[in-house]
Amino acid sequence: MRDTINKAISLGLGIAIASKEQIEKTVEELVKKGEINRSESMDLVDELMKKGGEAKQHMETVVRERVNGMLGESRLATKEDIARIEQRLDALERKDSSED
Repeated sequence: MRDTINKAISLGLGIAIASKEQIEKTVEELVKKGEINRSESMDLVDELMKKGGEAKQHMETVVRERVNGMLGESRLATKEDIARIEQRLDALERKDSSED
């Protein structure tokens, strides 16, 4: 049974978004069914929380890289680009008004 749980964890999808209460409830069900003993249950909860956190960080990194890649390819203006253009526009407007 522990092998099955480890395979599910390696996917990182469900555990990454599961709360500690959800994980504890699931582990408690395993204890009730006799699939793990009570002394293993807390270690399993800690292991699931750790692996879930790692999976969540990995997914966040992958999503951030993909979004940044897509934004870079689409050549959208960044906040910095817009601020730089606004500064240039302000400077041009000041120059134009001083020439009048």
